[in-house]
Amino acid sequence: MSEDSSTQRVRLNKLIADSGLASRRHADRMIEEGQVTVNGKRVYELGVKVDPSIDSIKVNGKMLRKPLTQKLYLIFNKPAGVLTTMEDPEGRPTVAEYLGGVPARVFPVGRLDWDSEGMILLTNDGDYANKVTHPKEEVTKTYLVKLDGQPQPQHLEKLRNGVSIIGGKVSARHIERIKKAGDKQSEKYEWLKIVITEGKNRQIRQMFAKIGFDVIKLQRVAIGRLRLGALKAGALVYINEAAAERVFLPDDPEDLKIKKSSPYAGRTPSAKKTAKPASRVRLKKEGNTRTGYSGGVKTASASKGSKK
Repeated sequence: MSEDSSTQRVRLNKLIADSGLASRRHADRMIEEGQVTVNGKRVYELGVKVDPSIDSIKVNGKMLRKPLTQKLYLIFNKPAGVLTTMEDPEGRPTVAEYLGGVPARVFPVGRLDWDSEGMILLTNDGDYANKVTHPKEEVTKTYLVKLDGQPQPQHLEKLRNGVSIIGGKVSARHIERIKKAGDKQSEKYEWLKIVITEGKNRQIRQMFAKIGFDVIKLQRVAIGRLRLGALKAGALVYINEAAAERVFLPDDPEDLKIKKSSPYAGRTPSAKKTAKPASRVRLKKEGNTRTGYSGGVKTASASKGSKK
């Protein structure tokens, strides 16, 4: 590690995050587990600084990529039966298999269970990923859930008040019954929409198990007010920074109803317009970088079988 007073010295975990390999917190775990070497020496100390122009940095024996100057943000509609990780030692399908057309290494922000489907964010911006997943931000996640039965009002109220699962006490910020388009009504099952802010392992399934129901199908349709829309399973789209920031706006249906009913809603002349996910995003030419569009107008090529 360089010991001079070079202004190029940065924290090792930040450099790893900026390279698009992992979020900053994941980079910390890599360092603690001895996966990172600097100039041939294994590093375990968090907070160590390096000079990327001088020091040789490797993660699991591979040279760390030079950070891409342009930040990338994508939405991916994960199919069921795909792991939210870039590699799997057991050879199971991962999200990496759908990223063949992405011009830089990106990684998933947070996780979605193997048997769940729906919206995942991908980025090479470690600071953004760290902020999205940090508990203090209380980012809302919205799911559509198909149950093997029809819960009564007292069951839903119990979820609003909170239940204890493995990992701690959790609650539904919002929950309501819905009618799923194209799905025949049946007394054997019911569809619900649920909004949560925590991110415990298999949290939704554990919550419904607490009130006596099994989850047949689980789909994440929004993170904050950034929505999945009509994006097909296995497809991905680029979004711009303004759209990416929508994850920090809470998806609270009751709050939104109040705002929509206000006679002054949307009438503030000085209010800045926030770009929607359907806005066009142009990628700078850097290597084989090309133009991408978001919002289902034109998707990036999600070429399964081509790992990056």
